[in-house]
Amino acid sequence: MPLTQTPLRKVYGRNRGPMTTDANTSANITAQTTIVQRVSLRGRHFFAQQFIGLDETQAHWQDLEFEECEFHDCQFSDSTFRQCKFIDCRFVGCNLSLVKVSLSHFNGVSFEECKLVGVDWTRASWPRVAFAAPFTFKACILNDSSFMGIKLDEMVLEACKVHDVDFREGSFNRANFTFSDFRHSLFGRTELLEADFSEATDYDIDIFNNKIKGAKFSRDEAIRLLNGLDITLVD
Repeated sequence: MPLTQTPLRKVYGRNRGPMTTDANTSANITAQTTIVQRVSLRGRHFFAQQFIGLDETQAHWQDLEFEECEFHDCQFSDSTFRQCKFIDCRFVGCNLSLVKVSLSHFNGVSFEECKLVGVDWTRASWPRVAFAAPFTFKACILNDSSFMGIKLDEMVLEACKVHDVDFREGSFNRANFTFSDFRHSLFGRTELLEADFSEATDYDIDIFNNKIKGAKFSRDEAIRLLNGLDITLVD
């Protein structure tokens, strides 16, 4: 059901004011109530809700499902999402550094201006066949994270800070990596067919150890692709 037919229900965090509840929810939920506490009132499935300013630092979530939900200015650092599902959700201005995503499922999730430092995405649950890109990252910080061995074709990672991130043995065909900074990130036996690195910087990609056929690179930065060759460049 599209959001135009079912408007988002606002759920405010601490000190942000009142929040609205479903018609089926008889109890009044206070602004200080955590997501885990709301489960007893709403059930384990959250649909088309908007969460604003939540502080769920070091929280533990398990077997929850969020569909078409939005999270704005929320703190989830060092929290655990275990066997949770995030479907067509949007995170804006949130801190998800050091989150654990054990066996959680992501599909059509977008992150905008979020901090996601030190996240091991390999711990999530990934289907053998993916029909759509599970992630979109725009203007995010993803330093010290790992996508090693994951198939994330058509992923969007635009204008992000991507330092010391592991992409080895993963599949990122037709990915959008434009305007991102890949300083000290690792590429090895990585599939990057038709990936777009336009205006990306500081990547170190061995052309003999990665599949880059059809990929796009900015002319000034493409010289980095020659770093693995035993040649000398002169002006």
